[in-house]
Amino acid sequence: MLVALTLLPLKVSAQGEPMIGPPGEPVDTTQYLDGMILMKTPLDIEEDEDDGEMTVVTADDYHPYGLENKKEFNPSPERAVWMSALFPGLGQIYNRRYWKLPIVVGGFMGLGYATNWNNTMLKDYSQAYRDLMDNDPSTKSYMNFFPPNTKEESLNKTWLTNVMKSRRDFYRRNRDLCIICCVGLYIVCMVDAYVDASLAHFDISTDLSLDWSPSLTVDPAFRKLNVGIQWAFNF
Repeated sequence: MLVALTLLPLKVSAQGEPMIGPPGEPVDTTQYLDGMILMKTPLDIEEDEDDGEMTVVTADDYHPYGLENKKEFNPSPERAVWMSALFPGLGQIYNRRYWKLPIVVGGFMGLGYATNWNNTMLKDYSQAYRDLMDNDPSTKSYMNFFPPNTKEESLNKTWLTNVMKSRRDFYRRNRDLCIICCVGLYIVCMVDAYVDASLAHFDISTDLSLDWSPSLTVDPAFRKLNVGIQWAFNF
């Protein structure tokens, strides 16, 4: 919508009669329309499009939303590290690398689930191994790993003891590995936040060039001129 306030002179006589001025002066036949508003409505725009006219709107450097005061984003590596140490993923958000956040969250969720599952299995097999070794007939939690119609007399106790012990050690190892991976992912998030903030303005363009030129060098041993080529690889 275009709005303009102006004064337009009209070369028409007032009420069809010439205006009478002071003696000796020409007759002023000009009338002024004060506060005339020119407004372009959507209907007028459609009419202009039908007539084949195009309205061109130009703007100056002033931004009505304050964009002229925006500064170039320059993240601080130290702040990115501390934010990532406070909570994994905050450093990536601070660096405006939002696409990394699902990777960080998914990694911690997966490792947390794996740690919990292996720890649950470790508790079950540890309890079964203790019940198997205490020689108490009332504690038979190890029989929960077999079908209900399985009889304890039909099982080899030596084989059963080795199985329970190996399974217990297996799940303890997996749980510890998951915890180590969680710590490793935590450190990786901090390192990634620091490096990403440090290389925020690093030139990663593909502008590679190779400069070469002929050269003459002197061999100090034989005092002779050698013809060669010197080159420089810019990256």
